[in-house]
Amino acid sequence: METYYLAVDIGASSGRHILGHLENGQMVLEEIYRFENGMDRQDGKLLWDTGRLFAEIVNGMKMCRQLNKIPVSMSVDTWAVDYVLLDEQDQILGDAYGYRDGRTAGMDAEVYKLISEADLYQRTGIQKQIFNTIYQLMAVKKQTPELLKNAKSFLMLPDYFQFLLTGRKASEYTNGTSTQLVNPQTKQWDKELIRLLGYPEGMFLPLKMPGTEVGSLTEKIREQTGFDCRVTLCASHDTASAVMAMPLAKGEGLYISSGTWSLMGVEAEQADCREQSRQGNFTNEGGYEYRFRYLKNIMGLWMIQSVRHEQKDAYSFAQLCEMAAESREFPSRVDVNDDVFLAPDSMTEAIQDYCRRTGQTVPVTVGELSAVIYQSLADCYGKTAEQLKENTGKTYDGIFVIGGGSNAAYLNQLTADAAGMDVYAGPGEATAVGNIMAQMIRAGELKDLADARKCVADSFRISHYRPNS
Repeated sequence: METYYLAVDIGASSGRHILGHLENGQMVLEEIYRFENGMDRQDGKLLWDTGRLFAEIVNGMKMCRQLNKIPVSMSVDTWAVDYVLLDEQDQILGDAYGYRDGRTAGMDAEVYKLISEADLYQRTGIQKQIFNTIYQLMAVKKQTPELLKNAKSFLMLPDYFQFLLTGRKASEYTNGTSTQLVNPQTKQWDKELIRLLGYPEGMFLPLKMPGTEVGSLTEKIREQTGFDCRVTLCASHDTASAVMAMPLAKGEGLYISSGTWSLMGVEAEQADCREQSRQGNFTNEGGYEYRFRYLKNIMGLWMIQSVRHEQKDAYSFAQLCEMAAESREFPSRVDVNDDVFLAPDSMTEAIQDYCRRTGQTVPVTVGELSAVIYQSLADCYGKTAEQLKENTGKTYDGIFVIGGGSNAAYLNQLTADAAGMDVYAGPGEATAVGNIMAQMIRAGELKDLADARKCVADSFRISHYRPNS
Protein backbone atom coordinates (compact mmCIF):
# COMPACT_ATOMS: atom_id res chain seq x y z
CA MET A 1 0.00 0.00 0.00
CA GLU A 2 1.24 3.48 -0.89
CA THR A 3 1.41 6.21 1.75
CA TYR A 4 -0.69 9.10 0.46
CA TYR A 5 -0.71 12.78 1.39
CA LEU A 6 -3.55 15.08 0.37
CA ALA A 7 -3.00 18.68 -0.71
CA VAL A 8 -6.12 20.84 -0.87
CA ASP A 9 -4.90 23.78 -2.95
CA ILE A 10 -7.46 26.55 -3.35
CA GLY A 11 -6.58 29.39 -5.67
CA ALA A 12 -8.54 32.53 -6.41
CA SER A 13 -10.03 31.00 -9.57
CA SER A 14 -10.13 27.25 -8.85
CA GLY A 15 -9.42 24.62 -6.25
CA ARG A 16 -8.06 21.12 -6.54
CA HIS A 17 -7.39 18.06 -4.40
CA ILE A 18 -4.11 16.37 -5.23
CA LEU A 19 -2.82 13.13 -3.74
CA GLY A 20 0.92 12.65 -3.57
CA HIS A 21 3.10 9.69 -2.75
CA LEU A 22 6.71 8.58 -3.25
CA GLU A 23 7.52 5.88 -5.78
CA ASN A 24 11.14 4.82 -6.28
CA GLY A 25 12.24 8.08 -4.69
CA GLN A 26 10.12 10.23 -6.97
CA MET A 27 7.00 12.20 -6.07
CA VAL A 28 3.90 11.09 -7.94
CA LEU A 29 0.84 13.34 -8.07
CA GLU A 30 -2.77 12.52 -8.85
CA GLU A 31 -5.46 15.18 -9.14
CA ILE A 32 -8.66 13.62 -7.87
CA TYR A 33 -11.03 16.59 -7.65
CA ARG A 34 -11.32 20.13 -9.02
CA PHE A 35 -13.83 22.90 -8.52
CA GLU A 36 -14.41 26.47 -9.63
CA ASN A 37 -13.75 29.41 -7.34
CA GLY A 38 -14.27 33.14 -7.51
CA MET A 39 -15.60 36.06 -5.54
CA ASP A 40 -19.36 36.50 -5.49
CA ARG A 41 -20.77 39.97 -6.02
CA GLN A 42 -23.54 40.58 -3.47
CA ASP A 43 -25.12 43.96 -2.76
CA GLY A 44 -22.10 45.68 -4.24
CA LYS A 45 -19.64 43.60 -2.17
CA LEU A 46 -17.09 41.04 -3.37
CA LEU A 47 -17.33 38.05 -1.01
CA TRP A 48 -16.08 34.49 -0.62
CA ASP A 49 -18.70 31.79 -0.08
CA THR A 50 -16.82 29.98 2.69
CA GLY A 51 -19.67 27.49 3.16
CA ARG A 52 -19.51 26.41 -0.47
CA LEU A 53 -15.71 26.24 -0.40
CA PHE A 54 -15.70 24.03 2.67
CA ALA A 55 -18.36 21.78 1.12
CA GLU A 56 -16.04 21.40 -1.88
CA ILE A 57 -13.15 20.50 0.44
CA VAL A 58 -15.26 17.71 1.92
CA ASN A 59 -16.50 16.59 -1.52
CA GLY A 60 -12.93 16.19 -2.70
CA MET A 61 -12.02 14.24 0.42
CA LYS A 62 -14.86 11.81 -0.33
CA MET A 63 -13.06 10.94 -3.56
CA CYS A 64 -10.20 9.49 -1.50
CA ARG A 65 -12.60 6.94 -0.04
CA GLN A 66 -14.10 6.19 -3.46
CA LEU A 67 -10.61 5.60 -4.90
CA ASN A 68 -9.57 3.68 -1.75
CA LYS A 69 -6.55 5.98 -1.46
CA ILE A 70 -6.74 7.21 2.11
CA PRO A 71 -4.21 9.90 3.02
CA VAL A 72 -2.25 9.68 6.25
CA SER A 73 -2.36 13.47 6.42
CA MET A 74 -3.77 16.48 4.57
CA SER A 75 -3.31 20.22 4.50
CA VAL A 76 -5.09 23.25 3.03
CA ASP A 77 -3.48 26.24 1.35
CA THR A 78 -5.11 29.32 -0.20
CA TRP A 79 -4.22 32.80 -1.40
CA ALA A 80 -3.14 35.36 1.20
CA VAL A 81 -4.61 38.32 3.17
CA ASP A 82 -8.26 37.18 3.46
CA TYR A 83 -9.64 36.05 6.81
CA VAL A 84 -12.70 35.52 8.99
CA LEU A 85 -13.64 36.85 12.42
CA LEU A 86 -15.36 34.36 14.72
CA ASP A 87 -17.61 35.08 17.70
CA GLU A 88 -17.79 33.17 21.00
CA GLN A 89 -19.78 30.40 19.27
CA ASP A 90 -17.17 30.20 16.49
CA GLN A 91 -19.61 31.59 13.94
CA ILE A 92 -18.41 34.02 11.27
CA LEU A 93 -19.06 37.65 12.12
CA GLY A 94 -20.15 39.72 9.14
CA ASP A 95 -19.04 38.83 5.62
CA ALA A 96 -16.00 36.96 4.34
CA TYR A 97 -14.70 39.70 2.07
CA GLY A 98 -12.50 39.08 -0.96
CA TYR A 99 -9.36 41.15 -1.32
CA ARG A 100 -10.56 42.84 -4.53
CA ASP A 101 -13.49 44.47 -2.70
CA GLY A 102 -13.34 48.26 -2.67
CA ARG A 103 -14.05 48.74 1.05
CA THR A 104 -10.35 49.38 1.77
CA ALA A 105 -10.29 52.59 -0.30
CA GLY A 106 -8.86 55.31 1.94
CA MET A 107 -7.99 52.90 4.75
CA ASP A 108 -4.27 53.39 4.14
CA ALA A 109 -4.68 57.03 5.16
CA GLU A 110 -6.48 55.92 8.33
CA VAL A 111 -3.62 53.57 9.21
CA TYR A 112 -1.02 56.26 8.51
CA LYS A 113 -2.72 58.59 10.99
CA LEU A 114 -1.51 56.10 13.62
CA ILE A 115 1.83 55.01 12.12
CA SER A 116 3.67 56.39 9.10
CA GLU A 117 4.00 54.30 5.96
CA ALA A 118 7.80 54.29 6.30
CA ASP A 119 7.67 53.22 9.96
CA LEU A 120 5.13 50.51 9.16
CA TYR A 121 7.40 49.05 6.48
CA GLN A 122 10.44 49.19 8.74
CA ARG A 123 8.41 47.41 11.40
CA THR A 124 6.89 44.65 9.23
CA GLY A 125 8.84 44.51 5.95
CA ILE A 126 5.59 44.04 4.04
CA GLN A 127 4.88 46.05 0.90
CA LYS A 128 1.87 48.31 0.69
CA GLN A 129 -1.06 46.68 -1.05
CA ILE A 130 -4.41 48.32 -0.37
CA PHE A 131 -5.96 44.86 0.14
CA ASN A 132 -3.52 43.79 2.89
CA THR A 133 -5.29 42.54 5.99
CA ILE A 134 -4.10 45.53 8.01
CA TYR A 135 -6.24 47.79 5.78
CA GLN A 136 -9.14 45.31 5.68
CA LEU A 137 -9.29 45.35 9.48
CA MET A 138 -9.17 49.14 9.48
CA ALA A 139 -12.21 49.07 7.19
CA VAL A 140 -13.98 46.89 9.76
CA LYS A 141 -12.96 49.24 12.57
CA LYS A 142 -14.28 52.29 10.71
CA GLN A 143 -17.36 50.81 9.04
CA THR A 144 -18.60 47.99 11.30
CA PRO A 145 -16.78 48.40 14.65
CA GLU A 146 -19.25 46.13 16.45
CA LEU A 147 -17.74 43.16 14.59
CA LEU A 148 -14.30 43.79 16.07
CA LYS A 149 -15.86 44.30 19.48
CA ASN A 150 -17.51 40.86 19.32
CA ALA A 151 -14.60 39.03 17.66
CA LYS A 152 -13.01 36.28 19.74
CA SER A 153 -10.88 34.67 17.02
CA PHE A 154 -9.11 35.85 13.88
CA LEU A 155 -8.29 33.11 11.36
CA MET A 156 -6.86 33.30 7.87
CA LEU A 157 -8.97 31.26 5.44
CA PRO A 158 -6.87 28.06 5.37
CA ASP A 159 -6.68 28.13 9.16
CA TYR A 160 -10.46 28.51 9.28
CA PHE A 161 -11.03 25.55 6.97
CA GLN A 162 -8.65 23.40 9.03
CA PHE A 163 -10.52 24.45 12.16
CA LEU A 164 -13.75 23.20 10.54
CA LEU A 165 -11.99 19.90 9.75
CA THR A 166 -10.52 19.32 13.21
CA GLY A 167 -12.33 21.55 15.70
CA ARG A 168 -8.92 22.98 16.61
CA LYS A 169 -7.66 26.48 15.85
CA ALA A 170 -4.10 27.17 14.73
CA SER A 171 -2.63 30.19 12.95
CA GLU A 172 0.05 29.44 10.38
CA TYR A 173 3.11 31.68 10.07
CA THR A 174 3.62 32.20 6.32
CA ASN A 175 0.07 33.35 5.66
CA GLY A 176 0.10 35.36 8.88
CA THR A 177 2.94 37.52 7.56
CA SER A 178 0.77 38.67 4.64
CA THR A 179 -1.44 40.57 7.09
CA GLN A 180 1.29 43.23 7.60
CA LEU A 181 0.88 42.67 11.34
CA VAL A 182 3.84 40.35 12.03
CA ASN A 183 7.28 41.33 13.32
CA PRO A 184 10.01 39.86 11.06
CA GLN A 185 12.44 39.61 13.99
CA THR A 186 10.21 37.78 16.47
CA LYS A 187 8.21 35.99 13.72
CA GLN A 188 5.08 36.56 15.81
CA TRP A 189 2.22 39.03 15.81
CA ASP A 190 3.39 42.57 16.56
CA LYS A 191 1.12 43.10 19.56
CA GLU A 192 2.34 46.69 20.06
CA LEU A 193 1.38 47.55 16.48
CA ILE A 194 -1.97 45.78 16.85
CA ARG A 195 -2.75 47.80 19.99
CA LEU A 196 -1.65 51.01 18.27
CA LEU A 197 -4.13 50.32 15.46
CA GLY A 198 -6.93 49.57 17.90
CA TYR A 199 -7.46 45.95 16.90
CA PRO A 200 -8.31 43.41 19.65
CA GLU A 201 -4.99 41.65 20.34
CA GLY A 202 -6.71 38.73 22.09
CA MET A 203 -8.23 37.46 18.83
CA PHE A 204 -4.81 36.61 17.34
CA LEU A 205 -3.48 33.11 18.06
CA PRO A 206 0.27 32.35 18.32
CA LEU A 207 1.77 31.68 14.89
CA LYS A 208 2.80 28.09 14.17
CA MET A 209 5.29 26.80 11.61
CA PRO A 210 4.50 24.56 8.62
CA GLY A 211 4.79 20.95 9.75
CA THR A 212 2.81 21.55 12.95
CA GLU A 213 0.04 19.00 13.45
CA VAL A 214 -3.38 20.59 13.98
CA GLY A 215 -5.28 17.43 14.86
CA SER A 216 -7.42 14.61 13.52
CA LEU A 217 -10.74 14.97 11.72
CA THR A 218 -13.85 15.59 13.81
CA GLU A 219 -16.38 12.79 14.14
CA LYS A 220 -18.75 14.69 11.83
CA ILE A 221 -16.15 14.97 9.07
CA ARG A 222 -15.11 11.34 9.52
CA GLU A 223 -18.72 10.29 9.00
CA GLN A 224 -19.00 12.42 5.87
CA THR A 225 -15.75 11.32 4.27
CA GLY A 226 -15.49 7.75 5.52
CA PHE A 227 -11.97 8.04 6.92
CA ASP A 228 -9.75 9.80 9.43
CA CYS A 229 -6.35 11.40 8.93
CA ARG A 230 -4.07 13.98 10.47
CA VAL A 231 -4.39 17.62 9.46
CA THR A 232 -0.97 19.25 9.27
CA LEU A 233 -0.06 22.86 8.64
CA CYS A 234 1.65 23.38 5.31
CA ALA A 235 3.00 26.76 4.24
CA SER A 236 -0.61 27.83 3.84
CA HIS A 237 0.05 30.96 1.81
CA ASP A 238 0.02 29.32 -1.62
CA THR A 239 3.07 31.26 -2.78
CA ALA A 240 5.07 30.04 0.23
CA SER A 241 4.22 26.45 -0.69
CA ALA A 242 5.03 27.09 -4.36
CA VAL A 243 8.45 28.55 -3.52
CA MET A 244 9.22 25.43 -1.47
CA ALA A 245 8.84 23.48 -4.73
CA MET A 246 11.53 25.45 -6.59
CA PRO A 247 13.60 22.62 -8.16
CA LEU A 248 16.93 24.11 -7.14
CA ALA A 249 19.22 21.40 -5.80
CA LYS A 250 22.03 23.90 -5.09
CA GLY A 251 22.99 27.50 -5.73
CA GLU A 252 20.61 30.44 -5.74
CA GLY A 253 17.87 31.40 -8.15
CA LEU A 254 15.19 33.95 -8.75
CA TYR A 255 11.66 32.60 -8.78
CA ILE A 256 8.38 33.61 -10.33
CA SER A 257 5.41 31.94 -8.72
CA SER A 258 3.20 32.35 -11.75
CA GLY A 259 -0.56 32.17 -11.49
CA THR A 260 -3.35 34.69 -11.04
CA TRP A 261 -0.59 36.79 -9.48
CA SER A 262 3.10 36.68 -10.33
CA LEU A 263 5.31 36.76 -7.24
CA MET A 264 8.90 37.35 -8.28
CA GLY A 265 11.74 37.26 -5.81
CA VAL A 266 14.48 35.41 -3.95
CA GLU A 267 14.86 33.56 -0.68
CA ALA A 268 16.64 35.47 2.07
CA GLU A 269 17.74 34.67 5.60
CA GLN A 270 16.85 38.14 6.91
CA ALA A 271 14.10 40.60 6.04
CA ASP A 272 15.28 43.64 4.04
CA CYS A 273 13.30 46.52 5.54
CA ARG A 274 15.44 49.30 4.06
CA GLU A 275 13.82 52.38 2.53
CA GLN A 276 15.25 51.30 -0.84
CA SER A 277 13.14 48.15 -0.69
CA ARG A 278 10.03 50.06 0.35
CA GLN A 279 10.42 52.51 -2.52
CA GLY A 280 10.75 49.57 -4.90
CA ASN A 281 7.60 48.00 -3.41
CA PHE A 282 9.40 44.81 -2.38
CA THR A 283 7.99 42.71 0.41
CA ASN A 284 9.43 40.25 2.95
CA GLU A 285 6.86 37.50 3.34
CA GLY A 286 7.42 34.55 5.63
CA GLY A 287 8.60 31.27 4.18
CA TYR A 288 9.30 27.70 5.23
CA GLU A 289 11.93 27.39 7.99
CA TYR A 290 11.69 31.15 8.56
CA ARG A 291 13.22 31.88 5.17
CA PHE A 292 12.00 35.22 3.90
CA ARG A 293 10.48 35.54 0.46
CA TYR A 294 11.89 38.87 -0.67
CA LEU A 295 9.67 39.54 -3.64
CA LYS A 296 7.58 41.89 -5.71
CA ASN A 297 3.88 41.32 -6.31
CA ILE A 298 3.11 41.60 -10.04
CA MET A 299 -0.38 41.49 -11.50
CA GLY A 300 0.26 38.18 -13.28
CA LEU A 301 -2.02 36.01 -15.40
CA TRP A 302 -5.14 37.65 -13.95
CA MET A 303 -5.09 39.95 -16.98
CA ILE A 304 -5.04 37.19 -19.61
CA GLN A 305 -7.53 35.13 -17.56
CA SER A 306 -9.91 38.10 -17.57
CA VAL A 307 -9.58 38.71 -21.31
CA ARG A 308 -10.18 34.99 -21.91
CA HIS A 309 -13.36 35.09 -19.81
CA GLU A 310 -14.53 38.16 -21.73
CA GLN A 311 -14.15 36.05 -24.89
CA LYS A 312 -16.49 33.45 -23.31
CA ASP A 313 -13.48 31.15 -22.74
CA ALA A 314 -13.47 30.45 -26.49
CA TYR A 315 -9.69 30.06 -26.56
CA SER A 316 -7.30 27.92 -24.54
CA PHE A 317 -4.31 29.62 -22.93
CA ALA A 318 -2.10 27.80 -25.45
CA GLN A 319 -4.11 29.35 -28.29
CA LEU A 320 -3.82 32.78 -26.69
CA CYS A 321 -0.04 32.34 -26.57
CA GLU A 322 -0.03 31.38 -30.26
CA MET A 323 -2.14 34.41 -31.16
CA ALA A 324 0.13 36.65 -29.10
CA ALA A 325 3.17 35.27 -30.95
CA GLU A 326 1.50 36.04 -34.28
CA SER A 327 0.99 39.65 -33.07
CA ARG A 328 4.49 39.91 -31.59
CA GLU A 329 5.26 43.09 -33.52
CA PHE A 330 2.38 44.96 -31.89
CA PRO A 331 4.17 47.86 -30.15
CA SER A 332 2.03 48.85 -27.16
CA ARG A 333 2.88 48.13 -23.51
CA VAL A 334 1.06 48.69 -20.22
CA ASP A 335 2.16 48.93 -16.60
CA VAL A 336 0.75 45.61 -15.40
CA ASN A 337 0.81 46.86 -11.79
CA ASP A 338 -1.42 49.86 -12.46
CA ASP A 339 -4.47 49.80 -10.18
CA VAL A 340 -6.80 50.08 -13.21
CA PHE A 341 -6.13 46.37 -13.86
CA LEU A 342 -6.94 45.20 -10.30
CA ALA A 343 -10.71 44.66 -10.73
CA PRO A 344 -12.01 46.39 -13.88
CA ASP A 345 -15.51 45.76 -15.21
CA SER A 346 -13.80 44.89 -18.50
CA MET A 347 -10.10 44.04 -18.72
CA THR A 348 -10.22 44.48 -22.50
CA GLU A 349 -11.50 48.02 -22.15
CA ALA A 350 -9.04 48.78 -19.33
CA ILE A 351 -6.11 47.80 -21.57
CA GLN A 352 -7.49 49.74 -24.51
CA ASP A 353 -8.15 52.82 -22.37
CA TYR A 354 -4.61 52.67 -20.94
CA CYS A 355 -3.08 52.54 -24.43
CA ARG A 356 -5.33 55.34 -25.65
CA ARG A 357 -4.52 57.48 -22.61
CA THR A 358 -0.76 57.00 -23.04
CA GLY A 359 -0.78 57.75 -26.76
CA GLN A 360 -0.07 54.19 -27.91
CA THR A 361 -1.66 52.05 -30.59
CA VAL A 362 -4.90 50.58 -29.24
CA PRO A 363 -5.12 46.77 -29.43
CA VAL A 364 -8.29 45.45 -31.06
CA THR A 365 -7.92 41.75 -31.79
CA VAL A 366 -7.56 39.02 -29.18
CA GLY A 367 -4.03 38.38 -30.46
CA GLU A 368 -3.06 42.03 -30.04
CA LEU A 369 -4.50 42.14 -26.52
CA SER A 370 -2.66 38.94 -25.64
CA ALA A 371 0.59 40.31 -27.08
CA VAL A 372 0.28 43.48 -24.99
CA ILE A 373 -0.31 41.45 -21.82
CA TYR A 374 2.44 38.86 -22.30
CA GLN A 375 5.08 41.33 -23.49
CA SER A 376 4.21 43.80 -20.73
CA LEU A 377 4.52 41.02 -18.15
CA ALA A 378 7.90 39.92 -19.53
CA ASP A 379 9.17 43.51 -19.51
CA CYS A 380 8.11 43.81 -15.87
CA TYR A 381 9.87 40.53 -15.01
CA GLY A 382 13.06 41.76 -16.69
CA LYS A 383 13.07 45.04 -14.77
CA THR A 384 12.29 43.26 -11.49
CA ALA A 385 15.18 40.82 -12.02
CA GLU A 386 17.56 43.76 -12.35
CA GLN A 387 16.14 45.39 -9.20
CA LEU A 388 16.53 42.15 -7.24
CA LYS A 389 20.16 41.76 -8.31
CA GLU A 390 20.86 45.38 -7.41
CA ASN A 391 19.11 45.24 -4.03
CA THR A 392 20.71 41.96 -2.93
CA GLY A 393 24.12 42.51 -4.52
CA LYS A 394 24.02 38.95 -5.86
CA THR A 395 23.97 37.18 -9.19
CA TYR A 396 21.62 34.25 -9.70
CA ASP A 397 21.75 30.93 -11.52
CA GLY A 398 18.52 31.46 -13.43
CA ILE A 399 14.83 32.24 -13.09
CA PHE A 400 12.62 29.41 -11.87
CA VAL A 401 9.01 29.77 -13.08
CA ILE A 402 6.78 27.65 -10.90
CA GLY A 403 3.01 27.19 -10.83
CA GLY A 404 0.38 27.19 -13.56
CA GLY A 405 2.10 29.92 -15.56
CA SER A 406 5.11 27.66 -16.08
CA ASN A 407 3.12 26.07 -18.92
CA ALA A 408 3.06 29.35 -20.89
CA ALA A 409 6.01 28.58 -23.15
CA TYR A 410 5.69 31.84 -25.10
CA LEU A 411 5.78 33.93 -21.93
CA ASN A 412 8.71 31.92 -20.57
CA GLN A 413 10.77 32.66 -23.69
CA LEU A 414 9.83 36.34 -23.54
CA THR A 415 10.95 36.35 -19.89
CA ALA A 416 14.32 34.79 -20.74
CA ASP A 417 14.81 37.43 -23.44
CA ALA A 418 13.71 40.35 -21.26
CA ALA A 419 15.87 39.32 -18.29
CA GLY A 420 18.82 37.97 -20.28
CA MET A 421 18.78 34.89 -18.04
CA ASP A 422 18.05 31.18 -18.42
CA VAL A 423 14.50 30.30 -17.40
CA TYR A 424 13.57 26.93 -15.89
CA ALA A 425 9.84 26.22 -15.93
CA GLY A 426 8.01 23.73 -13.73
CA PRO A 427 6.50 22.09 -11.81
CA GLY A 428 3.08 23.34 -12.84
CA GLU A 429 1.40 22.23 -9.61
CA ALA A 430 4.11 23.82 -7.48
CA THR A 431 1.78 24.90 -4.68
CA ALA A 432 0.36 21.40 -4.22
CA VAL A 433 3.88 19.97 -4.42
CA GLY A 434 5.07 22.33 -1.67
CA ASN A 435 2.00 21.50 0.41
CA ILE A 436 2.82 17.79 0.14
CA MET A 437 6.55 18.41 0.76
CA ALA A 438 5.77 19.95 4.17
CA GLN A 439 3.66 16.91 5.06
CA MET A 440 6.30 14.43 3.86
CA ILE A 441 9.06 16.22 5.78
CA ARG A 442 6.86 16.14 8.89
CA ALA A 443 6.32 12.40 8.39
CA GLY A 444 10.04 11.75 7.85
CA GLU A 445 9.67 10.51 4.26
CA LEU A 446 11.79 13.43 3.09
CA LYS A 447 14.73 14.50 5.25
CA ASP A 448 14.58 18.29 4.92
CA LEU A 449 13.89 21.08 2.42
CA ALA A 450 17.09 20.45 0.42
CA ASP A 451 16.24 16.75 0.13
CA ALA A 452 12.67 17.61 -0.86
CA ARG A 453 13.81 20.05 -3.56
CA LYS A 454 16.13 17.45 -5.03
CA CYS A 455 13.15 15.09 -5.11
CA VAL A 456 11.13 17.72 -7.01
CA ALA A 457 13.95 18.22 -9.54
CA ASP A 458 14.09 14.44 -10.07
CA SER A 459 10.32 13.96 -10.24
CA PHE A 460 8.96 16.57 -12.65
CA ARG A 461 9.72 17.76 -16.16
CA ILE A 462 11.52 21.09 -16.01
CA SER A 463 11.64 23.01 -19.32
CA HIS A 464 14.69 25.16 -20.11
CA TYR A 465 14.51 28.46 -22.05
CA ARG A 466 17.67 30.31 -23.08
CA PRO A 467 17.65 34.02 -23.92
CA ASN A 468 17.85 34.87 -27.61
CA SER A 469 20.99 36.93 -28.08
